[in-house]
Amino acid sequence: MPRFAANLSMMFTEVPFLDRFAAAADCGFEAVEYLFPYDHAAEVVAERLGTAGLAQALFNMPPGDWIAGERGLAALPGRQVEFQQALEMAIAYARVIGTPHLHMIAGIAPATDPKAIATYRDNLKRATDRTGEAGIGLVIEPINGRDMPGYFLSDFNQALDFIAEMDAPHLKLQFDIYHRQILHGDVIMGLRACAALIGHIQIASVPDRHEPLTGELDDRKIFAEIDAIGYQGYVGCEYRPALGTREGLSWMAMV
Repeated sequence: MPRFAANLSMMFTEVPFLDRFAAAADCGFEAVEYLFPYDHAAEVVAERLGTAGLAQALFNMPPGDWIAGERGLAALPGRQVEFQQALEMAIAYARVIGTPHLHMIAGIAPATDPKAIATYRDNLKRATDRTGEAGIGLVIEPINGRDMPGYFLSDFNQALDFIAEMDAPHLKLQFDIYHRQILHGDVIMGLRACAALIGHIQIASVPDRHEPLTGELDDRKIFAEIDAIGYQGYVGCEYRPALGTREGLSWMAMV
């Protein structure tokens, strides 16, 4: 059975962010992930994590101006200095909080634009080198255009090509089952094909992004396949509870 990590950006939103660590532990989670910790001092986040007895699974690098619609800086020409600053901030937080993985978010840019491709490649190389020096894993994630229109990295094959180019053992694929189904389908075969390169997995039902077992996929078979491919990491529960977080957790007893 996979080990699940609560996504504190989507779950337990009934309470303030720093209180979600204890709420997740109270509900039996052993690990957490979230989009960003940067609204709080790294030491404060680490203290809440430790007090709750939780492991940290993953968080994202700073996204740029999220409120204005930015979704990462890596593929944005002319923003390399900001990207470098975001990378260093993420590494500093990762060292204090103790995350095994950082997710490098790509940003909104045309996937076929040569300048965006070159910028992304250069920034990925920079991030791969720096996280390698810091002993931190790096993941990249294809995201579907329905949830995030215009996102640069929206194809699993393209992500795998970038990973192959970098040829670094700590650079891996973030395999989000929800995004995979919307982008390509063929989830189980995708898991098998990508198994050696998967650094992190996330789950939500399709199409509504609610609790597992409530959508079009057979999540029990998917969980069995995650075990079968030998994945040892956490599966992030990156879903929006349909009614309330605690009310929706009954699915965990059914898998």
